[in-house]
Amino acid sequence: MLFYNSPNPAPNPRRVRIFAAEKGIALPTRDLSIPDREHKSDEFLALNPRGQTPALQLDDGTVIAESVAICRYLEGMHPEPPLFGRDPREQALVEMWSRRVEMILMPPVGAVWVHTHPFTARLPGRNTEWGEANRPRADEAMRFFDTALQGREFIATDEYTIADILLLTTVDFASFIGIAMSGDLTSLRAWHARVSARPSAAA
Repeated sequence: MLFYNSPNPAPNPRRVRIFAAEKGIALPTRDLSIPDREHKSDEFLALNPRGQTPALQLDDGTVIAESVAICRYLEGMHPEPPLFGRDPREQALVEMWSRRVEMILMPPVGAVWVHTHPFTARLPGRNTEWGEANRPRADEAMRFFDTALQGREFIATDEYTIADILLLTTVDFASFIGIAMSGDLTSLRAWHARVSARPSAAA
């Protein structure tokens, strides 16, 4: 098994690293530099035609791309501790909140990244006006999660789950590209401090 990783600030590989750290799984890893476009090499495109990290190549040659799909595989192989929920009710809640992170917060953060950040300046089709228009949308999304976290330790269930990992990596990537949490988002800030204190957050 070989995990194709890209170092921080890439948020999607970090999801898998945190997940594996929570499970105590040591993943054999090969780092690919995004600035050096190693993820667009012919060798890697043969494994993942999308040319994106992360990807996990199994011993039989199967390649699993997309971060949550990799985490689901690891969950199946290493079910403890359960990070996708302990029963059907929790699994549904974890799926719901994971989808909300990916549909509510990630799109405006991604738009700001692609359309305004210096690191993406060479990408075709950039629209700075559209990117800047998404900054308030990202703030609105963070306010949604701030409200959801009032009186809660974690976003989906009473235990830390993949939904928390998705939210943490997205919030941290937002900060990296200049979208900070507003000072009045006290519940989101308290949650962020708690999950950032977990040893896995340093993965």
